[in-house]
Amino acid sequence: MVIQAESLNGFNRSHHCGTVGKEDIGKPVTLMGWVNRRRDHGGLIFIDLRDITGIIQVVFSPELCPETFKKAEEVRNEYVLAVKGKVKQRPDGTINPSLLTGQVEVYAKELRILNAANTPPFYIAENSDVDENIRLKYRYLDLRRPDMQRVLEFRHKINMFIRKFLDSKGFLEIETPMLIKSTPEGARDYLVPSRVHPGKFYALPQSPQIFKQLLMVSGMDKYFQIVRCFRDEDLRADRQPEFTQLDIEMSFVNEEDIYELIESMMKTVVEEVMGINLVTPFPRLTYEEAINKYGSDKPDIRFDLELKDISEYVKNSSFKVFADIVSIGGQVKGINALGCGHYSRKDIDDLAKLVAIYGAKGLAWIIIEDGGIKSPIAKFFNSQEMDKIIKTLEGKPGDLLLFVADKSNVVADSLGNLRVELAKRLGMIDEKLLKFVWITRFPLLEYDDEEKRYVSIHHPFTSPVDEELDILETNPQKVRAKAYDLALNGIELGGGSIRIHSRAVQEKIFKLLGVSNEEVENKFGYMLRAFEYGTPPHGGIALGMDRMIMLLTGKKSIRDVIAFPKTQSVTDLMTDAPSPVNPTQLKELGIKIDLTGNKND
Repeated sequence: MVIQAESLNGFNRSHHCGTVGKEDIGKPVTLMGWVNRRRDHGGLIFIDLRDITGIIQVVFSPELCPETFKKAEEVRNEYVLAVKGKVKQRPDGTINPSLLTGQVEVYAKELRILNAANTPPFYIAENSDVDENIRLKYRYLDLRRPDMQRVLEFRHKINMFIRKFLDSKGFLEIETPMLIKSTPEGARDYLVPSRVHPGKFYALPQSPQIFKQLLMVSGMDKYFQIVRCFRDEDLRADRQPEFTQLDIEMSFVNEEDIYELIESMMKTVVEEVMGINLVTPFPRLTYEEAINKYGSDKPDIRFDLELKDISEYVKNSSFKVFADIVSIGGQVKGINALGCGHYSRKDIDDLAKLVAIYGAKGLAWIIIEDGGIKSPIAKFFNSQEMDKIIKTLEGKPGDLLLFVADKSNVVADSLGNLRVELAKRLGMIDEKLLKFVWITRFPLLEYDDEEKRYVSIHHPFTSPVDEELDILETNPQKVRAKAYDLALNGIELGGGSIRIHSRAVQEKIFKLLGVSNEEVENKFGYMLRAFEYGTPPHGGIALGMDRMIMLLTGKKSIRDVIAFPKTQSVTDLMTDAPSPVNPTQLKELGIKIDLTGNKND
């Protein structure tokens, strides 16, 4: 049977579904929404009507209005309705405490079926267990789920409070261009061909970095923007090709000004939106401290389990695996798996497989027992060496001590990830905690063995620390940056730096990065020329809004906090993007498609 859609003529919504309460008893109301559930009890029909504010029960009675009752018999789930009726107290024993509207119901006098609906491919319900690909294909239905709507409402509130906070601090929200010059540094640009200038391309911005610095040159003083950015990155589990970041830049500031601003902002926003009191100032760790203690530059500090360096105690031992590594400049570090002395050999082998993912060639172990130790490597250490190892790791009977020996980056990566795995197994992570931490004083540059040149740890506009400017050209790997990252619960929220504001220093950095004068002029000439007209010291930060909302809402994927995300393979299952375009469009742009060299072909 075909249901004819009716109009809204004569109907004006008086209440949202979730806002009707005891104070409305006896009043007429006009409601609109979707059918969440329909129940036919013979003499009465009950419809749970849903909109973004919640659900209310609507009762259709043949005695009250036979015509309306008959029309209600045609209604099915997800039909769109408009209802006029009167609010009544629910009878004793029928009150639903799980609904905000659970003490009342609406007796319908008039019904309009505004639109019919096919049977959805999945049940529209709170936290329903549905395959993610199905959810993304029918995202408009997935977004009807109350939990998804709450997330997007929460995201809106966070954005609004951030804007309100920054406005109170004298910041201006200024839009920067979406079509810019391609200057790839790191990730690939998304390119946009120009029809007006055949053979030339714009790029979609990976960040407004250069423009926000130029705004400081222009004297705007305090800038922010909640902005979309684009990166054509290789496939990764929880990355999106387009993402949103909070972008901030200020003139005449140092690192302390940035820390104070962001801590105050996060404290205010989290307290206002979530009712959670954040303790400030946030802890700070230098990059070196973070790597040494936690094996990560974005450590989860909700739990302890620090890495301990035992290189000094094993360098002269008869255990050649350890001694040889130390002799060539490597490290031996360990971690105490508290109370895991009962682990079987298979359990330990499983942990060894985990660290192998991160480059470790093995996982040595010692189990401390009452009155002794059990370990295949114990025989290689004298009692003094063993005592120092156990004392350093604060080992006690029942503990399992685990060790990796390798280059420092392999030791950090493998034990850092092992640390997190052990914390999960030991139940040491309080999921309700929000633990922010600043990571400071990153290295300015690192040497890329594949490209045989230096590359920027953050980006080439990051300022070196003042006291190390004199070794910038002679010992660049020792130079630290005025750079900082903010991590939350083991995930990087974002980062920033005090920028270079001198043309001479900026040119030195480009030279160290192996960028030719011609390339500098082509890509950044306009920026360097701007530096000649009085550039103030300036700095800023960019925070990933998708990650922030994911962490604050306790979601496991950023796809659950974005209205219309892409899949891991960078596709939109709902719109079938990307897709071929009309040959006429390509001809207008002077583009021919050649897939012979496409690695994905």
